[in-house]
Amino acid sequence: MSAILLDGSIVHYEVLGRGRPVIFLHGWVGSWRYWITSMQVASTSYRAYALDLWGFGDTAPNVLNYSLEQQATLLDRFLNEMGIGKIALVGHGLGALVGMTFATRFPQSVDRMMAVGCPLDYESVNARMRTASPAELTEWLSSRTPEAVTALSDAGKADSQAIAASMVGLQANNIFSLFRTLSIPCLLVYGDKDQAITAPLEESALSTMTHQVLLDASGHFPMIDETIKFNRLLTDFLALDSGVSPRDLQMKEEWRRRVR
Repeated sequence: MSAILLDGSIVHYEVLGRGRPVIFLHGWVGSWRYWITSMQVASTSYRAYALDLWGFGDTAPNVLNYSLEQQATLLDRFLNEMGIGKIALVGHGLGALVGMTFATRFPQSVDRMMAVGCPLDYESVNARMRTASPAELTEWLSSRTPEAVTALSDAGKADSQAIAASMVGLQANNIFSLFRTLSIPCLLVYGDKDQAITAPLEESALSTMTHQVLLDASGHFPMIDETIKFNRLLTDFLALDSGVSPRDLQMKEEWRRRVR
């Protein structure tokens, strides 16, 4: 277990590989742990970092730091502490919102972003996400396979106040609209069977630098539900030249027909 101290509080992270930095940010259910397989795949060519946000996993709970802005500040301070420059971001749910918030403040620091299960507005979040406990959310959204149980074993550590604070931030701010103006290459990935997040209609996500993919057999956790397909998509996206739109991806046949 690796950690840094920020203002006397522990921030937990894990790292694998060598190369250009890729940062993985978890969502509302779980921790860095469900990124392990994706990190292993990415680490063959990149230096993959995954950190627990405030109030999740093994990072300290801190109610004053639960807003999307403060979670984005955590990422900024982590990068500064580690001496990391421009990054590729892979964020899921909450992590995607934190990543977009970070990018709007530090656009020069983000080369590209893969946003998985990211609500583009408050209405696309199932109301149950705003009221259920972390344990209830895990029971609801997990496929309960042995792999999922292991990957989500930290879910019970989440502070429900951290979930609630992020929902307030999503409702108050037009995060995706601001992010889209930055022209940062962004790949939006959704599970077709995700009960928590409604994927946007094609026209709502249109941008020359934005591309959307729907994975047929995935729920809220495509990186667990369709691991091989998800990691192939991740690898292809990371391999694009800097500044190239993800619309230029040479998509594999099994998901090409579901591209939006």
